Amino acid sequence: MTLSIYVESLGCAKNLIDAEIMLGILNKYGYNLTTNKDKADVIIVNTCGFIEAAKEESINKIIELGMLKDKGLKLLIVSGCLGERYSQQLIEELPEVDAVIGTGNYHTVVETIHNSLEGNRIVKVGNIDDIFDEALPRYQTTPTHMAYLKISDGCDNFCTYCIIPKLRGKYRSRKIESIVNEAKELVSKGVKEIILIAQDTTGYGKDLYGELMLPQLLEELELIEGLQWIRLLYAYPEKITDQLIATMANSKKICQYLDMPIQHCSNTILKRMNRRTSKEDIVSLIYKLRDKMPNIVLRTSLIVGFPGEEEKEYQELKDFVKEFRFDRLGVFAYSKEEDTPAAKLKKQVKDKVKEARRDEIMRLQQQISLEKNQLQVSKTLEVLVEESLVDGKEYMGRTRGDAPEIDGLVYLQAKRKIEIGEIVKVKVNGALEYDLMGEEVNEFSK
Repeated sequence: MTLSIYVESLGCAKNLIDAEIMLGILNKYGYNLTTNKDKADVIIVNTCGFIEAAKEESINKIIELGMLKDKGLKLLIVSGCLGERYSQQLIEELPEVDAVIGTGNYHTVVETIHNSLEGNRIVKVGNIDDIFDEALPRYQTTPTHMAYLKISDGCDNFCTYCIIPKLRGKYRSRKIESIVNEAKELVSKGVKEIILIAQDTTGYGKDLYGELMLPQLLEELELIEGLQWIRLLYAYPEKITDQLIATMANSKKICQYLDMPIQHCSNTILKRMNRRTSKEDIVSLIYKLRDKMPNIVLRTSLIVGFPGEEEKEYQELKDFVKEFRFDRLGVFAYSKEEDTPAAKLKKQVKDKVKEARRDEIMRLQQQISLEKNQLQVSKTLEVLVEESLVDGKEYMGRTRGDAPEIDGLVYLQAKRKIEIGEIVKVKVNGALEYDLMGEEVNEFSK
């Protein structure tokens, strides 16, 4: 009997690609892949272990799925970052876990299943600097019109709050040819939007070619026929070069959207975080990006309550958010993570202070977002349609300025049936804090 396997992936899109590669390997070996966890013989939970909230979510999901052992589940396997970080504790403290696969070992998934079925409790971790195996198959789980494409793994930035280098290893870029070939294959299957991801996309190529090569990679991807949108996530400000800005500004396919996590604006805090930039450099970059691309959508993420963030530094950050009015912004309360330098820093901030600061900046950003959205009313925007809502007359989609799952949506009405994955022109007639409403004005493309 062929085993049925269910994979649940938590955390970021980088993790999702690891899950898709495991699914690709399992599919190649003839396993039955199921989206129904209740019918699965084997469940793999691909976990996140980045911050406390993610660890809790992962543990809760493992316990929840482990209960299916009472209903015939044969194996429960934990993979991903939490597995890499806490393999021994997972095996010792969660008897329902049969095996743990770390971030550099997901290519061993078939062997792990075989060994676990023989009654062995398997732990495969520690291979974090492994070079990406280009030959591994991938089973796409995102909608057919969009896909994530990982251009590198690991990180060399060593921010003091971050555990990723210990979970994912050193920065390792993939070859341009390999990335372009994968992109072509995705487009041949109907993908219209490719979202480039890495721990630090702007660091791409330095380890492999001796220089930053993201602009050259983007130029190669632009040549792919049928690919319509290219999006960049996780761009570190100090590596956003004039060449990259020019490549984006001159492109018809690269979305003028940049996810640029700055984390803070106070030079005192940036230094304590071991960020390789300054407030002055960030301000200069924002002006330059908006000068070269007046319609650019800038997303950032911030950490409040970092050790040493006193009222003065927090007010500086708040004033910065008010002044520079990011189009999209997420705020995290600092999470004290063991085995990170920041956990040992003095002047740790109380939880209730961190949470109050987070909530205040989010309220501030909500108003900024509403005002920015109101400026879109009466404009005509390209929208990638992702879901049909009501009898084929109302749909939901995203603009070039919105990444899936983290940004806003466009709710649109149409007088015809629109295919999912179609890009249409929508005239905006209403605005909410994060979402837009509108009406299709005419057919744009199939």
